[in-house]
Amino acid sequence: MDKNLNDKKAEIFKALANPVRLDVIDLLLDGEICVCKIQEKLQKYQQAHISKSLQKLKAVGLIQDRRDGMNVYYSLKISCMGEFFTCLNKILNNKQKEH
Repeated sequence: MDKNLNDKKAEIFKALANPVRLDVIDLLLDGEICVCKIQEKLQKYQQAHISKSLQKLKAVGLIQDRRDGMNVYYSLKISCMGEFFTCLNKILNNKQKEH
């Protein structure tokens, strides 16, 4: 039995309900990035936590990876995800300025 659409949406929102994963998404808004750069920019988190977060985001279909030799590059799987998060960031930044 296939999961219905709202169950699938809930899985995505559960995956996003994590600061590490949201930081990863924010990094990917500018385009594809090597996992080594993700780890470099997110040094406040343990490498294992970053890896698990990347796996979770990939499992729900939000990001994709590409291997090039020894390097793994990640990017948003669907371009409208970038638009959604850019818009969300603008909304939240404007709310902070109001207070």
